[in-house]
Amino acid sequence: MTMTSLFESIYNGLLQTSWLELIAVIAGIASVWYSRKESILVYPIGLINTTIYIYLSFKGHLLGEASVNLYYTLMSLWGWYLWTRVDPNKHTIILQITKSNARDWIHQVLFFLAFYFSLYFSLTYLKKEFAPEAIPWADALASAAAYTGMWLMAKKKVESWIWWIITNIASIPLYFIKGYTFTSVQFLVLLVLAVAGLKSWNDKAKNNVINAVL
Repeated sequence: MTMTSLFESIYNGLLQTSWLELIAVIAGIASVWYSRKESILVYPIGLINTTIYIYLSFKGHLLGEASVNLYYTLMSLWGWYLWTRVDPNKHTIILQITKSNARDWIHQVLFFLAFYFSLYFSLTYLKKEFAPEAIPWADALASAAAYTGMWLMAKKKVESWIWWIITNIASIPLYFIKGYTFTSVQFLVLLVLAVAGLKSWNDKAKNNVINAVL
C-alpha cells in the first residue's frame, strides 16, 4: 500500500464514520484527558465511551474488545468508588497515585498473561465457529493489556499507563483493518495522551512520596 492510497483509505474511512462512533471517540479522548489530570470525570465520561463500543465491537466481530469494554464499564464503577473515598479524619481522598513495587509487577504480569491466553484460545475457537473475521492474537493482546491497564488505573498505579500504551499500539491497526478508521485515529491520539499521562503520574507519585515523608 502506497502512502497516497493509505491517506485515501483514512480519508474515506473518516467520511464513513457514524455519529455513534464519533461520540464514542470524543468521549474516549476526553476520558483519558481527565484520567491524566486525576479528575473523577474520567469515569462518567468513560462510561459513555465503553457502552457505545460494546455495541460497535460486537458489530465488527472484535469479541475480545467487546469483553474489554464490558469490563471497562464494571471497572469504571469500581474505580469511581475508590477514587471518591475520603478519609473521615483528614477529610482528604484516601487513594493516591503510587508506583508499583516488584511484587505488584509480578501480579500485573501474571494478570495480563492469564487474560491473554484465556482470550486467545477463546477467540481462536470463536473464529472457527462464529467469527471468521476475528484476529485472535492481536485482539487478545489489545484486550489483555487493556484489562491490566484499567485494573491498575482504578488503583491509581503509575504503571497503568504502560499497559495503556501497549493497548493503543495494538489497537491502531486492529480497528483500521476492521474499518473503524476514526477509532483507529482515536487510539493514535490516546497513545500520545498515554505517554503524557505516564510522565504526569510519575511526577505526582514522586511528589506523594515526598509529601508522605514530610
